[in-house]
Amino acid sequence: MQPVPRLAAIATAVPAYALDQEAVAEHVKRLFAGAAQLDHLLPVFANSGIRRRYSAVPLEWFGEPHGWPERNSLYLDTAIELLDTVASRLLDTAGICADDIGAVVVVSTTGIATPSLDALLIGRLRLPPHVQRLPIFGLGCAGGALGLARAATIASAMPDRAVLFLVVELCSLTFRRGDLSKSNIIASALFGDGAAGLLLRCRGEGPGIAAAGEHIWPDSLDIMGWEVVEDGLKPVFSRDIPRLVAAELGPVRAIFSAGMVWRWPISAASPAIRAAPRSSPPARKPFPSRPARSTTSAPCCATTATCPRPASCSCSTGCSPAPAASRGGTR
Repeated sequence: MQPVPRLAAIATAVPAYALDQEAVAEHVKRLFAGAAQLDHLLPVFANSGIRRRYSAVPLEWFGEPHGWPERNSLYLDTAIELLDTVASRLLDTAGICADDIGAVVVVSTTGIATPSLDALLIGRLRLPPHVQRLPIFGLGCAGGALGLARAATIASAMPDRAVLFLVVELCSLTFRRGDLSKSNIIASALFGDGAAGLLLRCRGEGPGIAAAGEHIWPDSLDIMGWEVVEDGLKPVFSRDIPRLVAAELGPVRAIFSAGMVWRWPISAASPAIRAAPRSSPPARKPFPSRPARSTTSAPCCATTATCPRPASCSCSTGCSPAPAASRGGTR
């Protein structure tokens, strides 16, 4: 029987500057005073449901221009400090020493680090030189769920050792004072800075990570992401995000969760996104390239709904219905 990784400790850390949402909205109003579309965008601050966030820099920092080198330097310094704090708290809570760590998984998307953040942590934490490392970049809001799945897989492969799973994001450093785009304003209203982590091991008590699954929709690569611009990273948010969650998540859940009880890690960024899975799907055309549903076909792990061929066949992608043992998950 495969060992089950269990959550032995959890910890968080935030940077020094606390930003009140009303103060942030007033600051944005001053920065973009006179812009025609500003009045249309400002309500997002009040409607976000957020009262306070933490930032790597004080509010005054956002009123000055900053280039990409400065932003990334701040990212590196702050990210390492936060991750060091989180990792130390995890070790203390679990009551283990650094020599007991067999692997480190670090997730971050809001800056660039080469050497990677996990490599920069090894000396600070005095981790064993042979510790396994997995830096993960580019997953955005899904990084926590997918990173946990990867960390659990590693922990299962080394049941006598512990695995550190760490996440850090410094979204405030991506704000660009010359950009009045909807995505820049929404990001400034929703996202903050901080780090979190888990320590996993296969012995002892604690919640277990029994299974993991993931799914990617065809033609969905432009839903969220970064656009690299002269002075940093510009967020990309599609207006299709709430619709995608409302209309497309249910069929995927049906594929993976047959016979299982699910706990869903949903982004806390927006009440509208959180409410979407509980609302009725809107009467709109299907998501681009989604295969047509068939009432006689069997579940298939390569589509968003069901396989257009019988369960006994193989799809053109080489896929066959997902075995029950692999269903379920963290995404």
